[in-house]
Amino acid sequence: MTLHRLWEHEPTEPVWRQGGQVVVAAHRLVREVLADNDRFAPGNALDAVTPIPVAALRILARHGFRLPPTLANNGTPTHPGIREVVGNAMTPAAVDGLRPWLTGVVRRRVAGLAANLRAGLPVDLYDTLAADLPLLALARLIGMPQQDVRLVKEFSRAALELFWAPLDTARQVRLAEVVGPYHAKLRELVRTAPGLIADLRAHCGPGGEDVVVGALFFLLVAGQETTSQFLTLLLHRLAGEPGVRAGLTAGTVTVADVVEEGLRLVPPIVSWRRVAATDTDIGGFPVAAGESVLLWLSAAGRDPSAAAEPGAFVPGQRGSRRHLAFGAGAHRCLGAHLARMEAAVVVAEAAPLLRDCEVLKAPDCPDNMSFRMPDALVVARSA
Repeated sequence: MTLHRLWEHEPTEPVWRQGGQVVVAAHRLVREVLADNDRFAPGNALDAVTPIPVAALRILARHGFRLPPTLANNGTPTHPGIREVVGNAMTPAAVDGLRPWLTGVVRRRVAGLAANLRAGLPVDLYDTLAADLPLLALARLIGMPQQDVRLVKEFSRAALELFWAPLDTARQVRLAEVVGPYHAKLRELVRTAPGLIADLRAHCGPGGEDVVVGALFFLLVAGQETTSQFLTLLLHRLAGEPGVRAGLTAGTVTVADVVEEGLRLVPPIVSWRRVAATDTDIGGFPVAAGESVLLWLSAAGRDPSAAAEPGAFVPGQRGSRRHLAFGAGAHRCLGAHLARMEAAVVVAEAAPLLRDCEVLKAPDCPDNMSFRMPDALVVARSA
């Protein structure tokens, strides 16, 4: 089993050591670690899986790249305040207010895709539907000035690879040449931008620019890139579930249940890390202070103790909503409601596209410890 392709494997033990990690797969134990900030700290959440070499570090430093404790990697007393500011911009009411706009965008895109399919043309549902929707929604939600979508996507995917993939030095240097310059653009942006960014500036005060930049960095990676990945993975799974699609059409299956079952079975974040703050144990398995703990989130969702039919796509089944796709505890994903809303709109509007279609190219996911990063989902009308 390779820890960089966990989505291809099933656990054989609840806890074990591998590749410098204490790997935790059992649902109960993953939740226990996520909820215990005294024994398990989040400080290593954004540490590079492959140590970044000096040549790449120099490039990042030249562009002022820094990642101080802000959100996912923050175990300090500053975390609740930063989290509250971000949460105030992502309330359920604010997210639900985006639904009519997003529905209109998706509906127009789906109409164009349907026309292409009827004409016998293949369509890439990642590139033409899922890739940029979460970025556009996030920008509207937090009041971020319009960005070059291509540059943001290039940056966010480069960051996911640089920090979470197994890489050689040459590749790390090339990725640093993407991440560093865009990080410098973020630094310029946070000095004058309105909305959430202005609220973070006010909260952090003088000297807090690094924290604001770090928070925006994480939001652009976790707040949009992971959702576009989930939309792609979910549509691919639905392509192979004609019974579920028929249930959606008939009204016997709800969109919300489809989204939750997708989050359980094909979450875009397959694992997350904590570091043991003290000598402790996980379900009786000894863990030394300083050890990295890899929480296998996707395996927890398929734990037989958590779901009635753990390997099957059964929307609404018992335990379907017990997944840990958004984490748990003090660092539970602030964008959970946003991701659910976006997925619900896409499923409701785009699932009919998959009728009488075949997948020409399934998503290819590169080696990565935490993120799936699908590259395409090409479908066409069946012959």
